[in-house]
Amino acid sequence: MLVLTRKAGEGIIIGDDIKITVVELKGGGVRIGIDAPREMKVHRQEVFEKIKQENKEATQWNIADLNELSTLLNAGRKEK
Repeated sequence: MLVLTRKAGEGIIIGDDIKITVVELKGGGVRIGIDAPREMKVHRQEVFEKIKQENKEATQWNIADLNELSTLLNAGRKEK
């Protein structure tokens, strides 16, 4: 991990097209601004972790659910 010291108004550049600027230091917190291409996703860490967890849960399935879906699909084919 690279650790840098920056003051309000100062920033860092990542790659050719991402700029992070320290906007304000207030009450023990730091406000930062991020300039990045629109197609690049930028999330707070806790939001990113929640997205990863929900994606993982979405890939989990129960065999009973799969059997029920198969039954419903087969029933639909028989009606035609």
